[in-house]
Formats: sequence, C-alpha cells, structure tokens
Amino acid sequence: MGSIIMGFSRMSRQEKIETLIEYYKLPEDFANRLADFRHPEKQELFDDFSENTLSNFYLPFGVAPNFLVDDQTYVVPMVVEESSVVAAASRAASFWAANGGFKTTIHNTLKKGQIWFEWKGPASFLDPLPKSMFEYLSEALYPVTRKMEKRGGGIIEMEVIELDGKPGIFQLEVGFETIESMGANFINSCLEEMKEPLKNYFRAHAELKQYGEPDIIMAILSNYTTKCLVTSRVECPVDSLKAYSANLSPAEFARKFKRAVDIALGDTSRAVTHNKGIFNGIDSVVIATGNDFRAAEAAGHAWAAKDGKYRSLSKCEITPDGLFRMELTTPLALGTVGGLTRLHPMAALAQEMLGNPEATELMGIAAAAGLANNFSAVASLVTTGIQKGHMKLHLSNLLKAMSATPEEQKKCMEYFSDKTVSARAVEEYLQTLRAK
Repeated sequence: MGSIIMGFSRMSRQEKIETLIEYYKLPEDFANRLADFRHPEKQELFDDFSENTLSNFYLPFGVAPNFLVDDQTYVVPMVVEESSVVAAASRAASFWAANGGFKTTIHNTLKKGQIWFEWKGPASFLDPLPKSMFEYLSEALYPVTRKMEKRGGGIIEMEVIELDGKPGIFQLEVGFETIESMGANFINSCLEEMKEPLKNYFRAHAELKQYGEPDIIMAILSNYTTKCLVTSRVECPVDSLKAYSANLSPAEFARKFKRAVDIALGDTSRAVTHNKGIFNGIDSVVIATGNDFRAAEAAGHAWAAKDGKYRSLSKCEITPDGLFRMELTTPLALGTVGGLTRLHPMAALAQEMLGNPEATELMGIAAAAGLANNFSAVASLVTTGIQKGHMKLHLSNLLKAMSATPEEQKKCMEYFSDKTVSARAVEEYLQTLRAK
C-alpha cells in the first residue's frame, strides 16, 4: 500500500501534477496532455467550479432543431457524448412538429427540505402541524427568505412525519417555492437557520416541552421533488406514424410500440434501459443549461419506483378513434438563474438559444427532449432494431479508434452504407483494405 499524499489540496496546480507523476508513475507527457485542454482565456473561471482541477473534460455541445413545445419552436442545446442521441431527438422533433408538437403540464413547482430529529413525544401532537409552529418558524426565517418572498417564493408548507418503523424519529418536511432558481443553496441555508427556532418552539410550548426538546439529526434538501412534476405528451392519428413504421403498417407499428412500452411498465429490467433512454434526452438539456443532472436522474428513478416496483416513466395509449398518444411524467427541479446556469459561458449561451426561458418553460423543454428520445428508441426497437442507426453513427468513432486514414474512412463509410456495423466487421474490412 502506497503512502498517503498529504496537503494535496494546498499545492499549486504544477505541484499537484508533479506529485501525481511521482506517486503514480504517470507518463512523461501527462502534463502536456492536460495542458492541451486548458482554456487559453477562461481557465481561471473553470478552475473555480470544482476542486483540484487540472484540466477540462470536453463534451460535444450539439443542437436539435425543430422542437415545437407548447406552440413555441426551439433549437434545443444538448450536451452528450453518446452517438445517435442528438440525431434521434432531432428526427423525432421534426416529426412531432408536423403533428402538433409537445404539450406540457406543470403539476407544481415546490422543492422539498427536511429537518430530521429525535423526540420522545407522541406523533399525534404534531399531526396535523400546529398552525402556530408554521407561523413561528416562517417568521424566524424571514431575514433569510425576505428576498425570495419578494420574488413570489419562500416557505409554502410544512408537515411533521414520523419515520415508518422507527418510533421517535421525525422529519419536518418543508415545501419551498424558489421561482427561477433550482434553489439548493437557498433551501439548505433556510433549513440550517431553522434548527434552533425549531428547538425554541418546543421549549416554549409546555405540552411539547414535557417530552424534552428535539435532538436534531440533520437538515438537508431532498432531491426527490415529488411536488415539482412535469408531464410532456404527444398525439397524432395512427396513420401519421408511417414515417416511423418501416415495413410495418402504421397500425401494426402502433400496436407493437404500445406493447413495448407496456413491457417497460411491467418489467424492471426493461424499464431501467427504457428510462435510461429518456434521460439521454433530459440529461443532455440539463447539462447544457448548467443544471444538476444527477439530481434530475435520482428523482426520476425514485419516481419510477414510487409504487414499490421500478417502472417506465412513459406510457402509451391507442384510442378507439385511432389516436396514438404517448406521455412522460417525472420530477424535474430546474433553474434558469443561480449555480452555473449563468456562470458557465456555454450554459449561459444555451439559455440564450432557448430564449432565456423561465424555469417551468425549461422543465417542459427538457421533458420533451426525454420523450423525443424515448419515442425514437422504442420506434427503432420494434422495427429495424436499435443497432442499425446507432452503429452507423458510431462508425466514425470506431474508425478513429482504429487509426483509419481519411481515405480508409471514406471507403468504410461507403462499404457499410447498407451493411450492419460492428467493431469486428469494421476491423476485418480495414485489414482487407490494408492488405491490398
């Protein structure tokens, strides 16, 4: 076992690089390879985003045009490294733009915070929450919430909930409206400031005080934002699905499509990959706009298992009068101010490209991107299969990895234009070319 590097965070960037080379026997060109991806003008800004930053990790900033969301057309920025995600979203966007577009429902926009505490008293004393407790805690927090309240936000609701199976452990669940920000820092600041007033409230009320004051365990926001939900939906006549039905009739395509979605609703193994495809689209927009894709995914996956079984986030319906309908519902707490949404130059540009949307508008756009990718993926699965289109787009990456020359790349593109692409097939064809 090697020795521990002491004081690493206090080292200069150059000292960190030299230390890593020495400790881990890294290649001699390690420093130069890191330097290749440093920004010539804005690196100081990027260095401050995280800790121990040595360089930047580039990801493609792509766009999907023709997204018609709630009668507004967008070119949607998407940051993703996976082949075919942007292409699939773009094709679906164009198709649905010609068929009414994506329609959004914002169910609510409340974010959730929790103060967990132990207390020896009966839960019935706190359920329902005494009105005086809400008023007392809200008033105590006013210096922190004042600016947010002026913008229309602040503390909206509170509830005390005893933890199932753990008598004496409670949470004070607090609902926040944070308007255009995702609100994580605001919520956590409020919760930290609320801990002492919560104790004071118990001390000031004899019926609570007789059981002792609460022992605060922790105070933190929850990313499971079940009251910050968005639904995106599309619909068209079944006959309009001809553009996606390949060799199937539109009616047969719609039937198989619905069956595939139903499978994802009933089988967890299928649902995981099905939902991963949804987040291909959602995450791409979330990252591009400087939001937290990990929070979005965590909330979405928890929502997919809300009834105790992990299921598809989307569902499909074919109506008796011949309409194909598909919709997606997920928690999605996004912001258009705060965090990196304006600080990161590319996130700021992404927001500008979208017309500087409000947070609820961005929720609808991101959900539409998720539904678009989901629609495209399922359509491919029930017709040509997922690999045909995906691997065609992946072909250029394979050729670069195999050090193909420009002439070899051109010949491979022509050769595989009507053939199944696989790494083995590409390697064998390159060997054939090079043997001539």
